[in-house]
Amino acid sequence: MGEQSLQFDRGWHTLPVRVYYEDTDAQGVVYFANYLRFMERGRTEWLRAHGVKQSSLMRDSNLCFGLLDTNIRFLLPGRFDEELVVMTRVTEVRGARVQFEQAVRRDSPDGELLASAECMAACLAADSYKPKRVPVDLFRHADMV
Repeated sequence: MGEQSLQFDRGWHTLPVRVYYEDTDAQGVVYFANYLRFMERGRTEWLRAHGVKQSSLMRDSNLCFGLLDTNIRFLLPGRFDEELVVMTRVTEVRGARVQFEQAVRRDSPDGELLASAECMAACLAADSYKPKRVPVDLFRHADMV
C-alpha cells in the first residue's frame, strides 16, 4: 500500500488585497516579490478558515509549515490602489506535504488573472524543522471530495 493522499474540495478561499504604494515599483506596478507576500497571506487565511491557527499549532502541537517549492507565473501587472483577490485552495495532502494552488486576480467583473502559483508546503516539527506527517484531523473543517 502506498502513502495515503487526501484530495480536497475544489472550492477556493478568497482574500481581498488592496495594492498600496509600498507594494509597487518605480513604474507603479506590483513588484514581483510582493505577489509571494500576498500568496503567503492567502495560505495563512486558508488555514485559519479551516480551523488551523498557526500560533496555536506551534504552541500546542509543536508543528509549523514551511514552503518547499513554488512555481509562479506572472501574467499581468497589478497597479497602485487596485483591489485584488488572492484565491487559495489545497489540492492534496500527502504525508508531510500540503499542495496549494493559488491565483491573484483583479477584483473586477472580468477578474483578470495577474499571477498564479503552485506551492508545496511541508509540515515540520517547530523545534527541529524536521518533516512530520500532517495530523489526520488537522483539516477536519475542510470539505473532502
